[in-house]
Amino acid sequence: MSSEREQWLTRTPNEELSKKLCTAAWILSTAVLILVVLMQKIRLPIPEGWSTAMLPPIHAAVNATAAVVLMISIIFIKLGKVEWHRATMVAAMGLSVLFLLSYVAYHITNDPTRYGGTGTMRTVYFVLLISHIVFAAVSLPFILFTFISGWTNRFTTHRKLARWVFPMWLYVALTGPICYLMLKPYYQ
Repeated sequence: MSSEREQWLTRTPNEELSKKLCTAAWILSTAVLILVVLMQKIRLPIPEGWSTAMLPPIHAAVNATAAVVLMISIIFIKLGKVEWHRATMVAAMGLSVLFLLSYVAYHITNDPTRYGGTGTMRTVYFVLLISHIVFAAVSLPFILFTFISGWTNRFTTHRKLARWVFPMWLYVALTGPICYLMLKPYYQ
């Protein structure tokens, strides 16, 4: 174990802050879920001459970048580079927030794009899309809990959560761009 990692592991957990942040994480997760459901029903007009058509490729790029940052982050922690791991995890969280805000902005101002493929590719698309949506919804609070447990020095909890939350978050970050590429021919 590296000396940097050993130094981090000796830090005192901040249980009080963790509890407050976990409550905030549940509230935020619930609000995001409600917002995502509402954006399917609400269409806000955008000003004349404005377009949000450029957002779907940006969503895919941000998600793909988040996936790369997540993979770099796991390498850093395996090497015992805790400061770099923390920095890349903050970057991954920031990218995910950017994605979410942009995604909501697009979907609240545009009708959904329907997949037009047929046969096996249609099945593949919907399996990827449905699993992407389910994992995104389920993982959000746990991504936040994992982040909070690391941030508040609750490292045993952080490691336990990260073992299964990390692959789920990475799956969501990778399947988002794949779904976009499959849907790309059908955007207007």
